[in-house]
Amino acid sequence: MDRPSRRKVLTLAAASAVAGSSSLAAETRSPVKAIGFDAFVIFDPRPVAALAEELLPGKGEALTAMWRTRQFEYAWLRTLTGHYVDFWKVTEDALIYAAAATKIELPAEKRDRLMQAYLALKAYPDVLPGLQALRSAGIRLAFLSNFTKPMLDADVASAGLKGLFEEHLSTDRVQAFKPHPRAYQMGIDGFGVRREEIVFAAFGGWDAAGAKAFGYRTFWANRFHLPVEELDTKPDAIGDTLQDLVSFAAQT
Repeated sequence: MDRPSRRKVLTLAAASAVAGSSSLAAETRSPVKAIGFDAFVIFDPRPVAALAEELLPGKGEALTAMWRTRQFEYAWLRTLTGHYVDFWKVTEDALIYAAAATKIELPAEKRDRLMQAYLALKAYPDVLPGLQALRSAGIRLAFLSNFTKPMLDADVASAGLKGLFEEHLSTDRVQAFKPHPRAYQMGIDGFGVRREEIVFAAFGGWDAAGAKAFGYRTFWANRFHLPVEELDTKPDAIGDTLQDLVSFAAQT
């Protein structure tokens, strides 16, 4: 698809975005050829927290908060110390620790249900039309994620998104979790295009900062309206939804 036609497709697709809902860069650079996605840009994790509260009334919120914190801290520590295990194992270890730290009794049956919830995530409502617009514009899409391939396969199926993504770029390939440079390098190696032709779509502010430091143009899907991290770098664009990502891609 030539550049004018491509831009027209994206501009028309983005027309329904709410004015002022995002902070989008205006600088024109190399056209976007590929987008790497963090899993949580696409999949809504809130049902996992809701299940925790259902299984542990009055205690689910505390468990989930500790679980989420340790989940990423363990990933970072394992990368720094060179003791890699996959994200499924990290997630389970973090859950076991969270239950112990909060003194919440978590029988194996409930622990298994919480873990299985990570294999049945659904997409945010804006995801499907956004992905379809990007694909129609000839932009290649893949997950660049800490999730394992089986986790991503299960969630893509659960969310009804089969056929929209290329082969998963899971950190299992390089045995290092984001924000290690080896993890972000998978985008260049996997897509086979130049760094400046890739956009990384981040869910976490820390991930946006890591990808930007690596040299990617970075879109932060700031779905929960958090402040930008104080890490001496800012995303190229910030938005609430994939419509905002479509708008950003249309500017190139």
